[in-house]
Amino acid sequence: MRIGMMLSYSGGFKETVDALGDYEKAGLDIVFVPEAYSYDAISQLGFIAARTERVQIASGILQIYTRTPSLTAMTAAGLDYVSGGRFTLGIGASGPQVIEGFHGVPYDAPLARTRELVSICRQVWRREKVVHEGRHYQIPLPADRGTGLGKPLKLINHPVRDRIPVVLASLGPKNVAMTAEIAEGWLPIFFHPGKAAEVWGPALAEGTARRDPALGPLDVVAQAPLAIGEDVDELIDLARPQLALYIGGMGARGRNFYNDLVCRYGYEAEAAKIQDLYLAGHKEEAAAAIPDGLLRELSLIGPDSYVAERVERYRAAGVTTLKVNPVSPDPARRLRDLERVKVMTA
Repeated sequence: MRIGMMLSYSGGFKETVDALGDYEKAGLDIVFVPEAYSYDAISQLGFIAARTERVQIASGILQIYTRTPSLTAMTAAGLDYVSGGRFTLGIGASGPQVIEGFHGVPYDAPLARTRELVSICRQVWRREKVVHEGRHYQIPLPADRGTGLGKPLKLINHPVRDRIPVVLASLGPKNVAMTAEIAEGWLPIFFHPGKAAEVWGPALAEGTARRDPALGPLDVVAQAPLAIGEDVDELIDLARPQLALYIGGMGARGRNFYNDLVCRYGYEAEAAKIQDLYLAGHKEEAAAAIPDGLLRELSLIGPDSYVAERVERYRAAGVTTLKVNPVSPDPARRLRDLERVKVMTA
């Protein structure tokens, strides 16, 4: 099992990157940089590539609507180049609130667009002349075919790799099935190891049945806050604001994928209450309404033996990359916690 870590996009980025060398030495395998509606992920990933030597770097995630497929492929090839072949392209649809509310782009056909985007990216990386006739992307544009403007082009540069790993962030059954079919990896948010087989098992099996063996086994990337010790129990509450934001406020009623996921975990009444409170402006009350049981299922916080048992539950659920977020206020202890969980996953 690999150990990954997410870098925060809300502040302290340079300070975290300053410590990445120590995390590399402690066994960190891959670092993810998200892109929501803060700084872009690409500039930060380039910065990390220049400051590290071994650790893999990944976008976690780039939204499929904010760049053309060809630009996404060019960007991935560029990051793979400056990192010496260490980049993984993490992409996802995000949600209407970010795509329509921040970018002003219609949030439509996420599955079909994702499938087409991945196909185009792989053409670009293989340095093929890009020709694509899909429902959502046409390259070259039909009106330009037969003209000088319609001449298919291929990437000028020779990429470091002709197949950069693609990790898809997906939640719904159809999205997850497509991920298991076409991607090298899957990045689900709020992974519940005890419910994974029930909630996602059929979709993963459906997609795996159509999977090209050349892709290799699906890399399952699960994330969890991490703190190890006898005195860390109160740190579990640090996850409450983010969970409340996603379950309660990341989308309108009926269009909140994260709320739907928690309902599928069996917390229908709790999810409705959290959303009611959050949308009414009662964010602290919404955070307090997060069930303790859900918090613990999504966390790696507790004594050494407890965390070791939780790691085994993630392993048994099929997780191959454990993306941790060390939450101790002590930098030295965060590093020690990562070293310890690395031993647990060996």
